Amino acid sequence: MNKLGLLGKNISYSFSKAYFKEKFENQQITDTTYENFDIETIDLFPSIIKNTKNLKGLNVTIPYKEVVVPYLDKVNKKAKEIGAVNTIKITKKGKLVGYNTDCYGFKKTLKPFLQPHHKNALILGTGGASKAIAFTFKELGISYHYVSRTQSEGVSFTYNSLTEDTIKQHQIIVNCSPLGTFPNIEDCPNIPYNAINENHILFDLIYNPEQTKFLRLGKAQNATTINGLNMLKLQAEKAWSIWNLY
Repeated sequence: MNKLGLLGKNISYSFSKAYFKEKFENQQITDTTYENFDIETIDLFPSIIKNTKNLKGLNVTIPYKEVVVPYLDKVNKKAKEIGAVNTIKITKKGKLVGYNTDCYGFKKTLKPFLQPHHKNALILGTGGASKAIAFTFKELGISYHYVSRTQSEGVSFTYNSLTEDTIKQHQIIVNCSPLGTFPNIEDCPNIPYNAINENHILFDLIYNPEQTKFLRLGKAQNATTINGLNMLKLQAEKAWSIWNLY
């Protein structure tokens, strides 16, 4: 029996396990299972590799997309440039190869909504997922700035320093932070929502709940709003093709 899984922390809510279970049922794939590998710290990762027979591949989620990289034998060129991995293929020789499919899922989801005026973006959060978003904006020729709670290298704005003018000048705002994820559904990034208008796209990588407070507040200002569900489905299918079990 081939095994696939999701590596993360506090991931009982995760979409991936249910998605692949349904996929296997619908496509009558009976020789593969998908399970969660919920670990407290990344140094437990080698024991999963060692003790899980017939493990063929993994998805990687918060908070391990960056810190898993040193444990891998090889990292795909795009994932290396991004600096984060969300898919691992285990070769027949037992080598661990890292990929990033977040950028693929994000780009395919965002592109149909882009208009000529969408030239500047704000990326809320600086974790592993945000790096794939920045990489995609580079590919699309869209200028971007990072927003974080604290000032550090590469961060253009803190939440406290964001002005209405800044919001008006950045017509795409992507939430890469976990703020608003179930069960804390009343949390949201602290930005000047009253400066958002119909020219804005608000994209939340969160998919549970389907409409976060961040998206609700954007919608109330007539912005286009997109949640993370379609991106997740696309990157899951891309991961499946990388594992290429069939």
